[in-house]
Formats: sequence, C-alpha cells, structure tokens
Amino acid sequence: MMPKYLIQTAYTAESWMAMSKNPQDRLEAVRPSIEGLGGKLDVGYLTFGEYDLVAIVDFPDNISAASFSISVASKGGVKAFTTTPLMTMDEAVEAMEKAGGSKYAPPK
Repeated sequence: MMPKYLIQTAYTAESWMAMSKNPQDRLEAVRPSIEGLGGKLDVGYLTFGEYDLVAIVDFPDNISAASFSISVASKGGVKAFTTTPLMTMDEAVEAMEKAGGSKYAPPK
C-alpha cells in the first residue's frame, strides 16, 4: 500500500476566471501528472473556505509527493497549495507506542 497524502489547493482569481469561462474537471486534468509520478488520485472534492479543492492522493514516497507539490507551485494558478502526509490508525498507534518509550524531556 502506498502512502496517502491530503492535497489542498486554493486557486487564484485568474484561475477561477479561466474556469468560469472554460469549465473543467481539474481532478481529471491533473490525474496524468499524478500518475506520471507513480501516484494515484483516490478522490477529490470542491470545497468552500480557505481551500477550493481537496484530494486524497497516493504517492510511492515523499519525494514523489514533493515533486508534484513543487510542480504545481512553480507553474502558477494557485495561491495556496499544501501536501499533508496521512497515517492509518495502525500507523498512529505504532507511533504512540514508540512515543511512550521516548526519552524526550521538555525544557525546564
């Protein structure tokens, strides 16, 4: 199973203007870019608020996910773009177990 990432995108006013004149499914438009990096677009949604579109994407590794993020950010059209690694609950429990044995101490 490949790692999953939450992608959040906020479009510029110019991008919204372009999509208003030429409506398009941006998920299908970016799918080849994701697949070209070995990834898979699981699901995506148009949203309201700080971000305009969210998607769950599988990438083989952090380098592939970062490559997609850099590619999007470098080409314009978005005013914000975030990529957040996602963990399964099994992974989260394993992290909690490891944290329980950590020797970290807060500043005094």
